[in-house]
Amino acid sequence: MGNLVQAGWVVSHDPLSIRIGKIGIHVDLGLENLLGAEKEQQKIAVEIKGFLNFSKITDFYAAFGQYLCYKVALARKEPDRILYLAVPAPVYQKLFQEVLIQDVLKEYPARLLVYKLSTQEIQSWIN
Repeated sequence: MGNLVQAGWVVSHDPLSIRIGKIGIHVDLGLENLLGAEKEQQKIAVEIKGFLNFSKITDFYAAFGQYLCYKVALARKEPDRILYLAVPAPVYQKLFQEVLIQDVLKEYPARLLVYKLSTQEIQSWIN
């Protein structure tokens, strides 16, 4: 996700690997950024999904289930790191506007990065 680096983020892990018990997970990217004058370090993790299968709802089930597991693992091992699910703009504009998906996101809030599929340029951050 090239424009994360252009925005001042440094890739600290590619992938970010975490072990919980006997299970190891690998989030696509771990990034860090120093914020302005406060010099506080902000850490995020980004799981990038392409939603490339024929069934976008099946892709959503897999991506969201993975996101929730990663969120729990990060809360345990790196509680200061914020997890984002990166989704292509066309998927966000269509699938993520469906009533069921909106209801799921209200019940289980997720932080999203919406990106342009061809360039991986971030179009919006949704907290």
